[in-house]
Amino acid sequence: MKIISLQFISLVVFLTLTVSSCKNLADLNVNPNGVNPATAHPNLVLSTVLTETGRAFVNLGYQDIAGVMQHTQKDGWSGAHNDYEWGGSQSWSEYYDILRNNQYVYDRAVALNFELHQGIALVMKSMLFGLVTDLWGDAPYSQALKGELGGAENTFPVFDTQEAIYTGILADLEKANTLLSKAKSAYNSNAESADVYYKGDPAKWRKLANSLALRYYMRISSKKPDVAKAGIEKIVANAAQYPIITASADDAAMPFAGNSNADSWPANTTYDATESNYRRLKMADTFVKALLAINDPRLAVWANKVQIPLVVDATLPAKTDKIVDGKRYLSPDQVAGKEVNTDPNYVGLPTAIVGGSTYNLSQTGEQAAKNPHVSWLNDIYRAAKGPLLKARLMSASEVNFILAEAAQKGWAAGDAKARYEAAIKNSLETWGVGGAYAAYIAQKDVAYNGTQKQIIEQKWIASWTAATEAWFDYRRTGFPQLIAGPNAKRKVLPVRFYYMLDERNLNKANTDAALNRLELTPYSEADGKNSAWSKPWVLQSTGTPW
Repeated sequence: MKIISLQFISLVVFLTLTVSSCKNLADLNVNPNGVNPATAHPNLVLSTVLTETGRAFVNLGYQDIAGVMQHTQKDGWSGAHNDYEWGGSQSWSEYYDILRNNQYVYDRAVALNFELHQGIALVMKSMLFGLVTDLWGDAPYSQALKGELGGAENTFPVFDTQEAIYTGILADLEKANTLLSKAKSAYNSNAESADVYYKGDPAKWRKLANSLALRYYMRISSKKPDVAKAGIEKIVANAAQYPIITASADDAAMPFAGNSNADSWPANTTYDATESNYRRLKMADTFVKALLAINDPRLAVWANKVQIPLVVDATLPAKTDKIVDGKRYLSPDQVAGKEVNTDPNYVGLPTAIVGGSTYNLSQTGEQAAKNPHVSWLNDIYRAAKGPLLKARLMSASEVNFILAEAAQKGWAAGDAKARYEAAIKNSLETWGVGGAYAAYIAQKDVAYNGTQKQIIEQKWIASWTAATEAWFDYRRTGFPQLIAGPNAKRKVLPVRFYYMLDERNLNKANTDAALNRLELTPYSEADGKNSAWSKPWVLQSTGTPW
C-alpha cells in the first residue's frame, strides 16, 4: 500500500506539473507589456492620432507647400519646393494610417459609450479626410478603412467624389457639435492625459468642430454658394448652439516635445548635425517684399536679417569687391548684368530661379549654401521646440478671416471690417507682436478697403508655417496673385497632388474612374488627367485660380 501510495502521489505530482506547465506556456503567449485592441482604452491611441496629425500638417505647411505659396524657397534640393517637380512622390498613406488609428478610437469610444472621444474622433476624421480631398480630389472615403473586413470592395475601395466627401465632412462635424455639447463633468471618460491639443476640454473641441465647418463651407462657396451661405449664417446666428474659435487661446495648435527628431520641429538643427535642412530654407522674395511694403512686424519674428548686406557704390574704383565692417562693398562693374538686392535688412530668394545657391552674389554655390546675402529663417527655427514652434491646424485668425470674407460677400456673418481687423490682431498676438497692432492697422495699405483680395492676402501672410490653407484659398480665389518662377515645371502654380503610382497600379479601376472626373486644363500637358494642373470638382468651371 505504501508503494501504491507513492506511485499515486508521483502520478498526481506529474499531472499537476504537466497541467501547470501547459497553463504557464499558454500564459507566455500573452504579452504582459502589450495592449489588447479589444479592451484597450482609446486614450492609448488618441495621442498618436493627434501628434501624427500635427506633424503631417506642419510638414506640408512649413515645407513644400510653403514653397508653392512663396513663403520660402530653397537653395538646395529645391525641385519639389520651388519648381513643383512632384510626379507621384506624394502619398496619402500617412494620412490613411492616421485615419485607421482614429477609426479605432471612434469604434472603441462607441463600444464604451465615450461620447467625448467619439466627438474628438469625428473632428479628427473630418480634418484628415478634408486634407486628403483638398490635396488630391476624389479619394476613398465611404469604403475606406475597412480592409480588415476583406472582399474586393474593401480592399480596393471606390473613390468618392470630392463633393460627397465635403458633404460627409460637414455632416460629421454637425454630429460632433452635438456629442461635444456637454460640460466636461458630464462625460464618463477623460481624455486629458492623451489630448495634446486641448487637454480633454469638450468646449474647445466643439469650437474646433464648428470652425472647421466654416472652413469647409467657405471651401465649397464657389461651387455651392447657397449651401455655403446658409451653413455659415446658421453658425454665426446661433453662437450658443455653434460656438467657434474667436480667441487665440482656443487655437488648435500642437507644441513639440523636442525629445527626439520624431517629436521635434521639422528641419531643426538640434538633431541635424549638418544643419542643411535648416540652411536650405530661405525666405521667399515674394513674401519678404510683401511684408516690407506694409512694415509688417511679424517679419522680424520669422526671418533673420541678411548677415552681410551688399552695397553698390559708384564712387568705388572698378573691380572693387571687399567686406568692410560687416558689409560687402562693390563697384558697379562687379554687378553689371546681375540681379542684385541691396536691401540692408531683409532679402528673399526669388521664386524657382536657376542657380539659387549663388543668388545675390553668393560666393558659395554648393547645395544648401551658406549664402550670407539672403535672409535665413529666424534662429527660433533651429530649435527642436519653443513657444512659437507649433503645428497650427486651426486658428482664431483663420476663423475671423473666413467670416470677414463671408461678410464681404454680403452674407450675415458680422461686420466685415471688424472681422478682418480681429483676424489681423489674432495673428499679431499669436506671434508676440500684438503691441504693434494699432500702428499696423492704421497704415493705408493695411486698413480695410472692402475687397476679397485684401482679406485673402492678409490671410496668406497670417498662414506662415501653415501655408497649405493658403494654397487652398489661392486655388479658390486667385489671391494672392503669385507668379511661377522661370525654372518651375509650369507657367502657373499647381492645384492638386498627383495620384501615386501604387494606387494607379493596385486600385486601377477606381483610380481611373476618379481620373476621368478631373478637368483637363491647358497646363495639364503631357501628364494628362493625372496632373497637378488638372482641376478637381471644387475648381471646375470656376475660372480660378487661372
